Amino acid sequence: MSETVQAPPARQRRASLGSSEGEDIFGTFDKGVATRFLEIMQPHKRSFFLAVIAVLVSAASVVTIPALIGRAVNAAVARDGDLLDQTLIAFAGLIVVYATAFFTEQWLSARLAQRVIFDVRRKMFDHFQDVSLSFMDKTHVGRIMSRLQGDVNALQEFLESSTGAVGDIAMLIGITGVLISMDWKLGLLTLTVLPLLIIVRAIWLPFSKKSFRDARDASSTANSALAENINGVRTVQESRREAVNFELYKEKTYENFAAQAHASWMTQIMVPTVDVLTGFAMAIVIVVGGNAVLGGRLEVGVMVAFIFYVQRFFDPVRMLSMQYTIMQRAMAAGHRIFEVLDVKVAITDAPDAQPLADVPATVEFKNVTFGYDPARPVLHDISLKVNPREVVALVGPTGSGKTSIIALTHRFYEVDQGQILVGGHDVRDVTLDSLGKTIGMVLQEPFLFTGTIEENIRYNTAGASFDDVVDAAKAVSAHEFIMRLPDGYQTKLGQRGRNISMGQRQLISFARALVADPQILILDEATANIDSFTEQAIQKALKVLFSGRTCIVIAHRLATIRDADRIVVLQQGRILEQGNHDELMATGGLYSHLYTSAHASFDDQVVATTGDAEFATRT
Repeated sequence: MSETVQAPPARQRRASLGSSEGEDIFGTFDKGVATRFLEIMQPHKRSFFLAVIAVLVSAASVVTIPALIGRAVNAAVARDGDLLDQTLIAFAGLIVVYATAFFTEQWLSARLAQRVIFDVRRKMFDHFQDVSLSFMDKTHVGRIMSRLQGDVNALQEFLESSTGAVGDIAMLIGITGVLISMDWKLGLLTLTVLPLLIIVRAIWLPFSKKSFRDARDASSTANSALAENINGVRTVQESRREAVNFELYKEKTYENFAAQAHASWMTQIMVPTVDVLTGFAMAIVIVVGGNAVLGGRLEVGVMVAFIFYVQRFFDPVRMLSMQYTIMQRAMAAGHRIFEVLDVKVAITDAPDAQPLADVPATVEFKNVTFGYDPARPVLHDISLKVNPREVVALVGPTGSGKTSIIALTHRFYEVDQGQILVGGHDVRDVTLDSLGKTIGMVLQEPFLFTGTIEENIRYNTAGASFDDVVDAAKAVSAHEFIMRLPDGYQTKLGQRGRNISMGQRQLISFARALVADPQILILDEATANIDSFTEQAIQKALKVLFSGRTCIVIAHRLATIRDADRIVVLQQGRILEQGNHDELMATGGLYSHLYTSAHASFDDQVVATTGDAEFATRT
């Protein structure tokens, strides 16, 4: 997500990607963030101190060099060859010391930054693997990626330049001390430009904040529009919206261009300002110092050294000005990163949690009430038991609670009231790892990862052999299409498996579940994206897959679950009726009406037969 037009420094652009809307990235110093950041740096404190030592040596070398030049000039004026030779030798040695210290500081700072950022990224990734789905449901993926990338990059930039800031401060102190020690009157006169620089900076800062904030917001808007259109390119092309979308995007990019150009202009104001002040300071040295030299009150070498010191004095001033902005972005980035790391992991193992082992493959709901928003329950007092090796189908209109039931079975969420038992044990009293191994799931929209087909089939069963993978693929009728691919099982899949069809992705997810060999198998609309011909083969494979397992199946196409041992009909989070296909057909209830309406969809027929069009927004 890079900019295509000139922005306020590249550092500003990276930080803006990590900024959440409405936040001021130029906030004040946050002691709490700094303290926690130092805790992360604790394992790397040795590298940090070595880098600081190196930068101090480098700064001391820089401060000493002009003095040696002045000494060399005085030696040349006095025609003192020995002193000149000694000075040149010392100068050469100092250059070697500076080069060595500078290289060491740069190398240590870069390595330190990479190690700390590696720790931060690892902590964030590990935390995101454990946070509850309720958090993920409410958080935009783009913002998560922003914090993993943009905010972490802002911290990295700060780390890489933080030791340099120590050197800049040391240089300012050193140069000020040397100037005053060499000639205190001329030194103080030269430094009179500093108050003017502080005043200009104070006037410039509020305008620059607003400019940078506008640039960040415009960049965020343009990038969001770009990402949205790329992700929805299929719909764009289906609707022939290319021209309209281009005009809308052009408007956003122009706004971004204008904002970035203005921010860039605001940034560049300080460069000529510092240069002008440097010129004033140089003029003072030349006029006042030159008269002093002519009057015999000042050596030529001292004046030459003054000129070099004035030139060098404003370099750390300029760098510290930039470092201040970098530090503020790092504070904001650190705040957002720690905000994520502080998100409570709601679903965790209880202190005395026990693994599920050698237990009957049963699932039981006891008076379960649950809502993604506790104020709006999705399930109301559900009681249901799935016996060992029983195939139970859940049917019902959108919003009836089918998917919520299977999510709770896997303990993706916690119930508000009641109890869920797997193998006779409350899911809150067993380890999550053992629960995941006991329950296998195949979802309506399978998620395949970048990698080979073999790796995807073995995704949750790393110990499976290649023969196990092939046997599973054959059982679900995936082997033939896999072998037709150029590299067979070693065919690389693109992002989310988009280089194969939806039906083929679903077959691979079936094979993945079969290799895992769970005691309890859950299918959530798993045949919805498979054509009728493939579905016939899948139905045969499912009979083998269901054999010896407890199965819970969600399906809209009722013909696919007519052979289930029991069919549970849900409506608005309550069990309306249950029984096998023949029993439900004999009762003449909702299921019977739905099954006999071969040409109506499930949701349409519910409305037609019950007059109820009020469904919840979550399944």
